[in-house]
Amino acid sequence: MRLLILGGTEFVGRAVAEAALARDWDVTVFHRGRHAPPAGVRSLHGDRTAPDGLAALSGTEREWDLVVDTWSAAPRAVRETARLLRDRARRYAYVSSCSVYAWPAPAGYDEDAPLVADASPDAEQTDYARDKRGGELAVLGSFGEERSLLVRAGLILGPYENIGRLPWWLGRTARGGRVLAPGPRALPLQYIDVRDLAEWILGAAASGAGGAYNLISPSGHATTGTLLEACAAVTGGTAELCWTGPELILEAGIEPWVQLPVWVPPDSESHAAMHTADVSRAVREGLRCRPVAETVADTWNWLRDIGGTAPQRPDRPVVGLDPALEAKVLDARG
Repeated sequence: MRLLILGGTEFVGRAVAEAALARDWDVTVFHRGRHAPPAGVRSLHGDRTAPDGLAALSGTEREWDLVVDTWSAAPRAVRETARLLRDRARRYAYVSSCSVYAWPAPAGYDEDAPLVADASPDAEQTDYARDKRGGELAVLGSFGEERSLLVRAGLILGPYENIGRLPWWLGRTARGGRVLAPGPRALPLQYIDVRDLAEWILGAAASGAGGAYNLISPSGHATTGTLLEACAAVTGGTAELCWTGPELILEAGIEPWVQLPVWVPPDSESHAAMHTADVSRAVREGLRCRPVAETVADTWNWLRDIGGTAPQRPDRPVVGLDPALEAKVLDARG
């Protein structure tokens, strides 16, 4: 299989590149040259936001079996790339997001749930949800539903993470001591290990799958407890997880998801949207999710290999809780 990855040097794109190389695929990555791609791929350089930024793709007559695109900004960049490649690629997989569903998404929503309004494939950058939906529309406009694979990912964790969610929890438990653990402990979580995401994309595309898929673990694959306990165990076991009710956390003004990454309160619109998606369609198409302990351990090993500090995307907010505020809430908890 001949694969073109738009990006391919960080997080999702890198995981896709490595998974394809492991399958002995022929891999080309198109990127800006700011980060080194995995060894064994062919690099083409360009900036999709610049005039003539696709020249490196225009200047080659190569054809591909599959394009994987992880773009998260202005949909017009996806539109231009899809138009350029529609006669040179058999299938286009766009890594979208469950954020494309109209808010609030109902608990248990599937791929037929209502989508955000006012999204356009011709738009400049607006907001994340409409940008992702605009990217979907851009792919559909050039490749049609049968040749388009719309991968609506949820929370993505694992090695190479450049958002900081799991790395923050690992860093916090590694420091040890009393840790503010947001309850309830048994709260179901949904996430996808980036390597499982990559494997599913390649497998689904190779089998000819098309259309939209929610791509995240089944609800209950992990809980807040299994995730944080795995973090505490793998980082040395000196952290004491102090399970704290959501009421006390919210009363302290702590922002879910951002200051306490991954966690949102139970029975909230945010929990329904982020942790209750119906993924049965992806499961039928071969979705397999590795144990939470494996994701956590491999991410910790990667962090240690790079010196303990995870990369941070400049277009995403820094996550995590200030130690002084954590101590204040723990004191109030008793």
